[in-house]
Amino acid sequence: MYHAVGHRPAPATRALSVSPGAFAEQMELLHARGFTPVTTARLAGAWRTGGPVPPRPVLITFDDGYEGVHRHALPVLSSYSFAATVFVSTGWLRGPYGLGGAPDTMLDWDQTRELAAAGLEIGGHSHTHPELDQLDDERLGSEVLRCREIIADELGTAPGSFAYPYGYSSRRVRRTVRAAGFAQSVAVGNALARRGQGPYALERVTVRRGTGIEEFGRLVEGRAVVRTFAGDRALTKGYALVRRARRAVALGRTVTAGRP
Repeated sequence: MYHAVGHRPAPATRALSVSPGAFAEQMELLHARGFTPVTTARLAGAWRTGGPVPPRPVLITFDDGYEGVHRHALPVLSSYSFAATVFVSTGWLRGPYGLGGAPDTMLDWDQTRELAAAGLEIGGHSHTHPELDQLDDERLGSEVLRCREIIADELGTAPGSFAYPYGYSSRRVRRTVRAAGFAQSVAVGNALARRGQGPYALERVTVRRGTGIEEFGRLVEGRAVVRTFAGDRALTKGYALVRRARRAVALGRTVTAGRP
């Protein structure tokens, strides 16, 4: 799971960004070790039907829709004919639907169309990038469906894959994503994706600016994943409890406010 790719990312995205040089080195490693990048849709579709997957499959995904994916990542991916999936938050992209508030320079729709024309899968990532599990049903449905409709209008094809903002989801969120027409979705989890996770909870590992090439090599081989992300997992579990409590309080207030 990548985010921004750039030489001088904004402070808000720096930790989760990678430099263009590091990204090129990482893609060279995948090529040298015989990995076959596939789109999220292809992997999930094969697992759903029991169909074959290529040797050493790997997902290369980008969240949010940063401009550097077009500027820096696309030339490298194209040089190896690598597939990838770009999950865009439609309200963050530059253009007629942009609402501002994005943490860095984002793609515009011409660039997004060029990514799609180059063979990259464009997936949904909500409209305004909220914590979906904290939203009421009406806004949750709007965030997911609005994103899908905009991508379909701009690209001429409805997206089949979705990524949960911040990796947060719940059964209610996953049902909503499925009902909106998405066939598969990815979380974070910092674990390897496996068929048993189901098509709406595929996990990924985070690549950061501090991820060195040796660590990257271990991660893509599935070695030391648990140890590498032990701290992240602890924080994620703790924050999951906080989010559930916050949601319960919000629901309680809604019920109380609705009483005569």
